[in-house]
Amino acid sequence: MPLEDGDPVWPRGRQVSGLPRLRGMGDLSLRDTTAPGGSRTDMMVEGWEPGPALIDGDVTPGGAPQQARQPEEALMTELSEVVQKVVKSSSWWERHGVDISILVCSFLLLPAGFLCLRSAQAIPFLAGVFTLGVVHHTLTVKGSHLASHNALTESKSWGKVWAVFFIELCSAFTVEQATYNHVKIHHGYTNIIGLGDSSTWKLPFLNRYVYLFIAPLAVPILTPLVALGLLRHVEWKAALRTLCCMFLGFYCHYWLLRHVSGFQSPWSALLCMLLIRSLLAHPYIHVNIFQHIGLPMFAATRKPKRIHLMSLGVLNLPRNALLDWSFGHSLISCHVEHHLFPSLSDNMCLKIKPIISQYLKQKKLPYNEDTYSSRLWLFLQRYEELMVHAPPITELVGIQ
Repeated sequence: MPLEDGDPVWPRGRQVSGLPRLRGMGDLSLRDTTAPGGSRTDMMVEGWEPGPALIDGDVTPGGAPQQARQPEEALMTELSEVVQKVVKSSSWWERHGVDISILVCSFLLLPAGFLCLRSAQAIPFLAGVFTLGVVHHTLTVKGSHLASHNALTESKSWGKVWAVFFIELCSAFTVEQATYNHVKIHHGYTNIIGLGDSSTWKLPFLNRYVYLFIAPLAVPILTPLVALGLLRHVEWKAALRTLCCMFLGFYCHYWLLRHVSGFQSPWSALLCMLLIRSLLAHPYIHVNIFQHIGLPMFAATRKPKRIHLMSLGVLNLPRNALLDWSFGHSLISCHVEHHLFPSLSDNMCLKIKPIISQYLKQKKLPYNEDTYSSRLWLFLQRYEELMVHAPPITELVGIQ
């Protein structure tokens, strides 16, 4: 699989490992902060110097001799060559099979989920809601995300088919806008003010508790409404295809609830549909803001090199069985790896994680990690600063 090398606030958290200890004076808009729990994130970037380069392929645990320091622009090339070797040596099962099997298993769970909803008893009914909620988010988040990066298959033709299926039929969004906004803008300009700065996730008119705990319940309603508003930016054929897929996806879900699960009234079926589709909406919103907002932001005219941009502006959360299954490793514990190599599948991101973390740390580049609870507490404490006011621009000197 080819690796994408150019695809498409403030640092704070319980642990942000590998931050460069830098020479020079000055605050540079990034303040030394103390996170909940007492740990610190020190981020000064003036006078930063890269660490020594590794010998080709020498990123295995235990370390090895190092070469003299090389130019910064060669760091991404060197890392790409190492990762490319790992990808080429991996089997199809590792590259695509593991993630495809998770999606297939999710489809196979659908009958059990709909049948559980027929029960008048609370436990089987709630089991059905939980099962269908997890399946829904696996298809709409994990499936759509992999499809948008063409990470499900090495065939571009099949990649387009899966993109339409997961993004439009399952997620009720248009492929063209989803790909443009996520791949071209968010990945191409991660944490660049006015472009990929995650500002689309900000709703400054909401207070912190409404945004973090109540507003996510509206995601199933807002998503198709936003998609309909974006249809004016695509060709009429694509808009018509999207409308047909959106209607088919909603109607199939509604029909199954009425005729398989046995809901007697339309409103009860629609209410259950909302419950299912909002089951994991809270972590969905949280994950999207936790991993970028609160980290360094840059001006488009002065953005750092790609490897620095991604190591500074992306954060990994710990592994979580439920979220790993439903959202995928690339959105949870391997988000740094995903932003560096977005065309890789979730399983491959997990496989190269030790390589990436060791490489960045040996180069004295940040490898940002924090816990879910720590980030939630951070956003509760600094909501106005992070989600309402405009973030400051990080001034980087010496690494351009």
